[in-house]
Amino acid sequence: MEKEIYLDNAATTKALPEVTAAVVDALENNYANPSSLHRFGLKSEKILKNSRKTIADYLGVRSEEIIFTSGGTESNNLAIRGITKAYGNRGRHLITSPIEHSSAAELFKALESEGWQVDSVNVDRGGHVDLEHLINLITEETILVSIMQVNNELGTIQPIKKIAETIKEKNPLSFFHVDGVQAFGKIYSNLSQWPVDLYSISGHKIHGPKGIGALYIKKGTNLKPLVYGGGQERNLRSGTENIPGIAGLGEAVKKLPQLSTAENADQYLAKKRKYLLNSLQKIEEVVINSPAAGAPHIINFSLPGIKGETMLHALENQGIYISTGSACSSSKKGSRIINACGLSQQRSESALRVSFSLCRK
Repeated sequence: MEKEIYLDNAATTKALPEVTAAVVDALENNYANPSSLHRFGLKSEKILKNSRKTIADYLGVRSEEIIFTSGGTESNNLAIRGITKAYGNRGRHLITSPIEHSSAAELFKALESEGWQVDSVNVDRGGHVDLEHLINLITEETILVSIMQVNNELGTIQPIKKIAETIKEKNPLSFFHVDGVQAFGKIYSNLSQWPVDLYSISGHKIHGPKGIGALYIKKGTNLKPLVYGGGQERNLRSGTENIPGIAGLGEAVKKLPQLSTAENADQYLAKKRKYLLNSLQKIEEVVINSPAAGAPHIINFSLPGIKGETMLHALENQGIYISTGSACSSSKKGSRIINACGLSQQRSESALRVSFSLCRK
């Protein structure tokens, strides 16, 4: 068998055997519509309820505050667009950062073209948000701030609790959305104690199925839906629920490490990252782009003078699979994220991302 070293887990992960089994079981044995009133439908509804509770418990929130989506992109779009539709009468000002995932960044571009005022908070060379600048940007017209918890290219961790408190102190009526796709299961989050209103997650980043995700919506936060129909998912996401995907997501969440304030990152991942970081720093030509205290599963580095794509294919020939950055924008020259952090174009065009798996084997 050809050697395969897969190090592109921030793009997607391999489904766990338990996840695959849950998906297949739902497809073969629990295929009824969960809205059906007969006993067969109730079996599907039970899967829906159990998975919702599993996710809610992991985040420290109520089951009724979790709705299922098709993934991180839809969760981000529903959160951001849903707020603008519901609270546009309060103000027309939005705040984000220049290093958000494309599913948020492109939406903010669209909203700006529709007449919304969109401001971008400054970030430093490691991608950390400038809190003082954020404070200065927030006004009475600000209805939403959207910041990702862990950057998908650099692994930068934002101080979400502090950012949330800063927003609420300046304008208690502003909503705070967090793209938690790269953070969920890798670093500690406690939404019951943080003033976060909306939080996005995705199944295929945690060894769950593709095509399934979830959005936490804090009680009292009213969104307008993107899709209308039968009123499923609290009238916010109409359409028959993806029970196989939801079953698989629930199984994936059950396998996530239990993190805490004392152990706020997955130690298995942290050890992998430390080993590779130390090894890379011994190579004179390598420049590390990720912050030292980044997420435990992501390292971004450059070999200035060698195009990232060239190195990617050279490693691929050796059975090693990494990324030049976000899989959602890997066809574009250089890295929008690294450019936004003020690093050189040479570093941007030669950037490579290694991202580790949560699997212990």
